[in-house]
This record gives sequence, C-alpha cells and structure tokens, in this order.
Amino acid sequence: MFEAKTRLSELVRRAQRGEKVVLTTGRKRTPVAMIVALKPAKERVFDLFYRPDFNIPGDFDELPESEQKAWSGEGE
Repeated sequence: MFEAKTRLSELVRRAQRGEKVVLTTGRKRTPVAMIVALKPAKERVFDLFYRPDFNIPGDFDELPESEQKAWSGEGE
C-alpha cells in the first residue's frame, strides 16, 4: 500500500492503458483492491430537438399581452 501511495499517478496511467493494477497489503501480499480504467460516460443529450419532425414555432418566445398583464399583476 505504501508503494501504491507513492506511485499512484503511474498506477493510474497503467490502468488507463488497459492494465488491471492489483493492490496488496501485508507480508503475504494479500490482494485488497484493484485499479481499473472506467469507460467514458456517455453524454446525455436532450433529444427532443434532434427529431427531424420537431419544429419550434416562430412566435415561441412571444407572450400575448393579456398573459403579460396577468404575470405582472395587472390582469383581471
């Protein structure tokens, strides 16, 4: 374990190259842990806008005057 602490960067690089690095402890060198590379996480994409049949209306960000008044407290 002491050796692993002093050489952690090197051990991580070895794991990134595909090697499974086993950490041991004690005189009997009992395996206690393993350093392995993780698969890159897939980026989550909100796919609603990637659909070919999806269109955002031209007036999407326009709010009717009656609703503007309601939101500002001037409405009915």
